[in-house]
Amino acid sequence: MKFDVLTLFPEMFEPVNTSIIGRAKEKNLIDINLINIRDFSKDKHNHVDDTPYGGGAGMLMKPDVVYDAYKSIKDDKAKVIYLSPKGKILNQEKIRELAKCEHLILLCGHYEGIDQRVLDEIVDEEISIGDYVLTGGELPAMVLIDTVSRYVEGVLSEDSTKEESFSEEQGNLLEYPAYTRPLEFKGKKVPEVLISGNHKEIDKWRKEQSLIMTYKKRPELLNEKQKEEAEKLLK
Repeated sequence: MKFDVLTLFPEMFEPVNTSIIGRAKEKNLIDINLINIRDFSKDKHNHVDDTPYGGGAGMLMKPDVVYDAYKSIKDDKAKVIYLSPKGKILNQEKIRELAKCEHLILLCGHYEGIDQRVLDEIVDEEISIGDYVLTGGELPAMVLIDTVSRYVEGVLSEDSTKEESFSEEQGNLLEYPAYTRPLEFKGKKVPEVLISGNHKEIDKWRKEQSLIMTYKKRPELLNEKQKEEAEKLLK
């Protein structure tokens, strides 16, 4: 999978060169290409923004500069995503959908945003990572790259995505609690079922714990039947 990122601050993306995503890059499972929008400025001072028509606080990124940056890597088969608080919230369903794409172009805004005309011209979809405002689209772009890359074949083992929170196999519930050595920590022991060797009972316990965990932490994810089941387990 290829990610082209249009940004004013390519140096912010150093974290994607580390850990799992960094190894995926080294194996050529994913390709992250950073395009500095400032390289397409029209004047000697490298200006990329100007004051908004109609007044208002802050500066707005210029449409011609953004468009020329986009044209440098334009691909009619690519999906262009603008990271914006106005977009739909990124969730696991959307992540799985995006992971099926071969090429994503991520546009990172800054200052007070980007001239609407160029957004209308090139953007296929606006995506937000939450109902809050950041100083730019770089952090959301890294979040999207990380979450989508995990579903690219070969980046993780197959089971890693099957048993995590919000996975389809997990019934879109939160993941069950997990334990490792030592067997006892600060007076608390690992649940007996996990060391029993009875895989049928372990699977049953994990499913029940996922339901309980979701009920306690994210009850809005449950339907009425699931809530009733969780309440019975807690009695």
